[in-house]
Formats: sequence, structure tokens, C-alpha cells
Amino acid sequence: MFCNQCEQTAQGVGCVSSVGVCGKNADVQAVQELILYGLKGMAAYANHARRLGKTDEAVSAFIEEALFATMTNVNFDLDSLLEIALDVGRHNLRVMELLDAGHIAAFGKPEPTTVSCGTQAGPGILITGHDLVDLQNLLDQVAGTDIKVYTHGEMLPAHMYPKLRNHPNLAGHYGDAWQKQKAEFGKFAGPVVATTNCILIPRADYADRVFTTRHTAVPNGTRLTNDDFGPVVAKARQCPPLNAVDQGSLMVGFHRTVLLDAAATLVDAVKAGQISRFFVIGGCDGAEPGRNYFSDYAAATPADSFILTLGCGKYRINHQAYGDHLGFPRLLDMGQCNDAYGAIQVALALAQAFDCSVNDLPLTLVVSWFEQKAVAVLLSLLALNVQNISIGPNPPAFITPKVFAILQDRFKLKLTGGDARADLALAMAA
Repeated sequence: MFCNQCEQTAQGVGCVSSVGVCGKNADVQAVQELILYGLKGMAAYANHARRLGKTDEAVSAFIEEALFATMTNVNFDLDSLLEIALDVGRHNLRVMELLDAGHIAAFGKPEPTTVSCGTQAGPGILITGHDLVDLQNLLDQVAGTDIKVYTHGEMLPAHMYPKLRNHPNLAGHYGDAWQKQKAEFGKFAGPVVATTNCILIPRADYADRVFTTRHTAVPNGTRLTNDDFGPVVAKARQCPPLNAVDQGSLMVGFHRTVLLDAAATLVDAVKAGQISRFFVIGGCDGAEPGRNYFSDYAAATPADSFILTLGCGKYRINHQAYGDHLGFPRLLDMGQCNDAYGAIQVALALAQAFDCSVNDLPLTLVVSWFEQKAVAVLLSLLALNVQNISIGPNPPAFITPKVFAILQDRFKLKLTGGDARADLALAMAA
């Protein structure tokens, strides 16, 4: 492999042949990759926002500039690259704001709601991913039929938007996080529509029932290049009807607008000593060992605390019973991973009410780490100088020890430990 940094074949001393990086420039390469992964995540959010009519030319211009900075022989300066990475976070915050506004404008102000999980008897379609416009279009095209539509994975928060929730063909939610889909899609008798990332290469036994939209595609699936879901509807008619399966229920819809409406109540409760701490536990989930840490951590939180969750990481913790506190469920599902914008806005509002910084709040962030959108969100938090974030279970593989040490020194970024209860005790004592 050719090494971009030393302009020679990456075989000699000082080069890592698997990635083509000079040893002396590995830290520069690490931050360039941090920028690239963050830009990929931000571009995904920007694409979702654009489909809702929300764009910002300044964001588009920044993406071009930041990509240019990662080209061969453009920027070898670690400090300036780190600043570009933080700029990715700042612009991603704007993109998440646009997407949040687009969702509300298109689908209504979110409301807390209880979602039925499982399936009803009869024909059904499962839709997964993040694109709520695709869900709306699908619902419009099955309207007036007996075909039911079920959300999966990151589509669960769709139920908090009135325009989607009140559609007669939206029947509920089926399944868990993305990494379980091979088993779950195999058991779902109808077609599956994948709208964005988090689709796995399907097994042969259900590949002919998988449909993807636009640039999403998988081997042996059917790619839809426009908004015509006719082939999916036809497949739903061909497939055996679903059986009635009760998988309980989940409560969603604690969007930033809901929590900000209750901000005065929450502030008064903190001042009165009725709320010990807020925990943000969620993020991007994965299948590797060690992620039971997050469910153990959530289970150990005190009864006078609240857990804010979002992203597919919620599936590690949302099937446990946490009870209620002050008239609210202790587990507050804020939405998709992009709704990290809402969690940030709630934290900023609380900090303003207490006339302090976010870092002075009784707030702990424990974030599961996996893919590019998680990188973009983390960079947004760091750009706001949020300190003491715990990520895990492992550091990003592309981050060198030196770069991680810089992030630890500047932002007190840390890895989740092996003992969730011990880490929780340290957080409570802070």
C-alpha cells in the first residue's frame, strides 16, 4: 500500500502497511480520520434534513473545506486538525438543529406515548433506519388497505410525532436494536424496508423480502430509487400473513420540547433536593462483549434520578422497569441519535436556570460508541466543552494513544470501566 504521508510504499520501518501511515504521522492520520468519520455522520444528518427542506449553505461549504483539509499533503499540523475536528462538532450541532426543526414542522410537536410492541394478525411491512420521510411515504401508499406498518430500530421514535402516530396503518413496533436484525427479520413474515444505515447483509432466507431506499443497498435485496413503495406493497400481499405476537410496550416521546416545557418543575425539584442526578445513557450500540455495562449502570441508578436515553443504545436499557419519579417515568426516551441535539438543549437550559456551566450540573454522560454518527455527536459535545464524558466499551480503533491522551487532558474524556456500579458510585460522589 502507498503511504500518503511519506510518499513511499508502506513496507519499511516506521510504516504500518495495513493502513499506509508513517509511524511519526500516525497521530495526524488519527485526527484526519476523526474528521472524516464525523463528517460522514454529519452528512447523513444533513441528508435527512435536506429531505425535509432544511439546509444551510454554511454547513455545505464547511463540509467541502474540512474534506479538503484531509487530502494528501495538505495539513500535517495536529493542533489545527484538532480544531477542525471541533468545528465538525459545531457544524453538526447546527445540522441536528435543522433536522429537529424539520421533523417538528413535517410531523408535529412530539408527545409522550406508549407504543405497542409485536405484531397483529394480517399482512404487514417492517421499516427500519432513520428516515421518517420514507415512513410517511410508505404510510400514505398503504392508506385504506389492511396492511399494517411496524417500526424497527431507530424508527421507534416516529411514534412520538402526531402525524405519524395517528396514521391508521401504523400499528406499532417490532424488534430490538440493529445487531439482532438477522434473527428478527427472519421471523418477520412480511417485507422489510431499510431506509438508511444500520442494515446488515441479509441471510438468504429473507433477502428477497428486503427493500432499500436510494443509496442504501444490500446483495440480493431490491433497491428502490424513487418514492414508489408499490413493490413493497405487492410483496406484502404475496407473503404469509403475520401472526399476532405481543411483545409488551415501550414509552417514547420525551423530546426536548416536552422536557423544556417541564423545565421549571425539574429545576425546582433539583433545588429542593428531590432529584439527585440526571444520567444520559445511550448512543450507538454494537454487538461486541462488554456492552452489558450500560444496562448494569442504568439498573443501578438511584430512584430519585432520571435517565435520558436516545439512539439505538436505548435497547440496552429500555426493557427494564425503573418506576416513576415526580410524575415522570424515570427512563425518558428522547428519540433517535440525532436527538442528542435535544439533550444538549435541555442541559443548556438547566445550566442557564442555575446560572452555571453544563459541567457544574448534576449530570453524567455515559455513551456507547460505535459508528460515524456517534463520532459527530461526540464532537458536538466536545465543541461545547462538555467534560467527563464516559465512552465505551472501547476507544475508537483509529485513535492513537497520544490523541486520546490529548482528549483526556483537554476534556477529561474517559473510557467506561469494567464495574458499572463502581463507576456510578464515583459519579454520584462527584
